[in-house]
Amino acid sequence: MRDYIILNGVNSNTITGLLISKLPPITKPKQRTQIEEINGRDGDIVTTLGYSAYDKEIEIGLYGDFNIDDVITFFNGSGTVTFSNEEEKYYNYQIFEQIDYEKLIRFKTATVKMHVQPFKYSAVEGTRTFTISSEDEITINNSGNYVSKPVVTINGTGTINLEVNGYEVLVINLGDSANTVTIDTANMEAYNKNTGQLMNRDVTGDYDNLYLNAGSNTISWTGTITQIQITNYSRWL
Repeated sequence: MRDYIILNGVNSNTITGLLISKLPPITKPKQRTQIEEINGRDGDIVTTLGYSAYDKEIEIGLYGDFNIDDVITFFNGSGTVTFSNEEEKYYNYQIFEQIDYEKLIRFKTATVKMHVQPFKYSAVEGTRTFTISSEDEITINNSGNYVSKPVVTINGTGTINLEVNGYEVLVINLGDSANTVTIDTANMEAYNKNTGQLMNRDVTGDYDNLYLNAGSNTISWTGTITQIQITNYSRWL
């Protein structure tokens, strides 16, 4: 099978006349650092500041009975991208720079530069749903190689004390009647996904502490939970 990419669920092989000539290499994002030199001290102090977004370039071509408008539409926008040399993972991307479609039409080749965020996620793992009866803990596996910041949806009542790997991370007040809260740790937001109502005031604690290590993780709690749903639980550099 020839090389391909998938943008927001659409495979490039479905675009008539579009050819993915060359895929970007698999690389690790650059780690941002702050380096401080102090007079009288040997060496320096290096503070890590996280990983940088970066650019991935693909080379595209045209053949046969192509429709340039379909190609332009395909590369218009942002969202998620999967490359066929990493077909089980996806990146979050944006296209900022202009694509030379005149060159593409005349010479049947052009370069597309995609600005991707540093982490990649599983394109094959779905949402994990746990229906809770009498247990007070679940196990979830981060199959990636770096800590993940999942999206966790909890259905229940009353006050929930949530722990990850034995450490309390959040206290959630769901009220006296059945309620639901979705905690998006990457965006540091809590909301009711059914109504869209923000629920940050009902959550006490630091969202940054709700992360999953690479490998097996235990989520436990005190209080009444009837269901837990978890997405984005695996993450790779």
